[in-house]
Amino acid sequence: MRIHFIAIGGSAMHNLAITLKQKGYSISGSDDEIFEPSRSRLAHHSLLPSETGWFPEKISKEIDAVVLGMHARSNNPELLRAQEVGIKIYSYPEYLYEQTKNKTRVVVGGSHGKTTITAMIMHVLKEAGQKFDYMVGAQLEGFENMVELSTDTNIAIFEGDEYLTSPIDPRPKFHLYKPHIAVISGIAWDHINVFPTFEKYEKQFEIFVDTIEPNGHLVYCANDENVVRVASQASETIKKTPYTAHPHHVNIEKTYLDTPNGELELKVMGSHNMENISAAKAVCSLLGVTEDLFYRSISSFCGAEKRLQLIQKSETTDVYLDFAHAPSKVKATVQALRETFPYRKLVACLELHTFSSLNPNFLDEYKNTLCTADMPIVYYNPKTLEHKKLPPIAEATVREKFNCSNLTIFTNSQDLQKFLTEHFWDNTNLLLMSSGNFSGLDIKSIAEAITDDDIFPRRYLDI
Repeated sequence: MRIHFIAIGGSAMHNLAITLKQKGYSISGSDDEIFEPSRSRLAHHSLLPSETGWFPEKISKEIDAVVLGMHARSNNPELLRAQEVGIKIYSYPEYLYEQTKNKTRVVVGGSHGKTTITAMIMHVLKEAGQKFDYMVGAQLEGFENMVELSTDTNIAIFEGDEYLTSPIDPRPKFHLYKPHIAVISGIAWDHINVFPTFEKYEKQFEIFVDTIEPNGHLVYCANDENVVRVASQASETIKKTPYTAHPHHVNIEKTYLDTPNGELELKVMGSHNMENISAAKAVCSLLGVTEDLFYRSISSFCGAEKRLQLIQKSETTDVYLDFAHAPSKVKATVQALRETFPYRKLVACLELHTFSSLNPNFLDEYKNTLCTADMPIVYYNPKTLEHKKLPPIAEATVREKFNCSNLTIFTNSQDLQKFLTEHFWDNTNLLLMSSGNFSGLDIKSIAEAITDDDIFPRRYLDI
């Protein structure tokens, strides 16, 4: 089987290309820009294109199928050539479905928590010695790729993204997987550039529920009124399992599950993760995992990359990195550290980076999301606004929308770095939240600097 990838450098696309090569397929691909870590990983697997750009002359009838990435445009010359030749064109989710259409598919959807729930299910199944296909939106410990497709399993675990499928298919990705078991972890407005109203956004989850296979299961968060409303409209043929946060407690900065066999120490924290654990437990039960095995396995789950990821620590300061960018994610992540470290001060720094977060019409959704931090910080780069063709945002507007009187705002990354590294933080944690990279800041070096007592004399941060 010969497959050509248009926009092979994407985070999801390059992982799919790698796993298909490992499966024995002949893989080629093109892209007009490829960044790290995609570039190094493609090169390692001898899949890195010899030159960047689009080359329609490479598209011939010898190719069995084309996989089209979201980064490409509808007038991409390779896409136009493939359409002209009559080659079968798949979007990324379409190809995942094609590879797993005869398997039991679990699809985890939701505005927040979907990566972590997917990762938890994968971790437990791996600990149980059960083989499965998967697709998840973050790098996980113990898994080489973010995608795995094989011929010796009947189970597929997919993270279900509600963003668009491809340049020629405006459906959300999770509409294409047709799950036997579906999860909805939460519904909070996002992707304003695609879904200009909350009603249109919520509608996508209603459609997702309608795609569940007959006699399938819906596992849903009973603490979210939007999710409950969507779940109530599910077909009577769908079996529904509501969940809430798993009973737990925090003691001396450690989180414990309360189980039938006593307390169980965890490596993750926060009430939102206790909800995620309940969702994963419900799915694993439907897949035949016993309760005892689930608990033994979940205790060693360390979390997904950039999901409350501890990147550096000292005796009295921890530095965490999180992908949180949507309002519901920001609020839950800040609250998780607040719950776990009640006696430490918290500096929470959020980068406004996505189209939605930089849209003045959406900023109201961030009201009070940072207010439980001792020092809330917002960073945004005016050049990002220009790049996304959005109007400038005044700092006064940001301050008003977040509704935090003590909010500190930075629009220059070097000023932010100077602020962070010129203070040493006794009994204070730092939380950095972004789907970007703070305009290229070396987060690891900053974290090392503010937790290294030998570099600067320690003093209290004035918050």
